[in-house]
Amino acid sequence: MSAILERWNSAAEYFSLMVSRPTPLQYAALCYRKSGNCAEVLLITSRGSGRWILPKGWAMKNTSDFGTAASEAFEEAGVVGRIGPSALGTYQFRKWMRGGLPVRCTVQVYPLEVERLEDDYPEKDERQRQWFSVEEAAGKVDEPELQSLIRDFCP
Repeated sequence: MSAILERWNSAAEYFSLMVSRPTPLQYAALCYRKSGNCAEVLLITSRGSGRWILPKGWAMKNTSDFGTAASEAFEEAGVVGRIGPSALGTYQFRKWMRGGLPVRCTVQVYPLEVERLEDDYPEKDERQRQWFSVEEAAGKVDEPELQSLIRDFCP
């Protein structure tokens, strides 16, 4: 009975997202540090599949879009730094909801210059984080629009 109820709740959540908003929107931080004339990009692993991604999340009440991106960068990667208030661009990805139902999400990406990485942060035991060159980072992520966004990034 609980398995049926769980599937019902998953389906209800899926249809609610599909009906209530045309495209669910998340906010991400493109975390970077300058290295000579180049930049390095910090990627983290997703909790489910272990893919390389940017820190991102849903809108937070009473928080700006770029503030949400900065908060997610701290929660998911321990990043402390300065976030830019203007989005670099957007990309789309398919988010798998509970119960295995896909929802197409749009992600607005904000630049965040990393001042330091904390060793203690909320999701430290759930994800890995690693620095990559811009070109390497673009090759590690799956979404073509995000690959382009990273390749075109020049702080």
